[in-house]
Amino acid sequence: MPSTTTLKLAEALKARIAAAAEEANKTPHAWMIEALEAQIELAERRREFIGSALAAREEVARYGLVYDADEVFSYLREKLAGRPVGQPKAVKL
Repeated sequence: MPSTTTLKLAEALKARIAAAAEEANKTPHAWMIEALEAQIELAERRREFIGSALAAREEVARYGLVYDADEVFSYLREKLAGRPVGQPKAVKL
């Protein structure tokens, strides 16, 4: 069951939300719910991305193996073009 939360909005922001909601053919409430859902999704994706980046940094620090970006991009271009190509080789830092 949904719970109630009260938001105190500046009049200018309230007016902007009302205008955006009307343009989207939604109620201000529905528009704000969608906006909040979009922002939490963005925050969760950002947290996941940062977590993956930190894990990758840890892996590089542990093993010292990396790929040359130019080789990876070249590999991907060839692969997408349907041409046979060997995978890039990891190198020690």
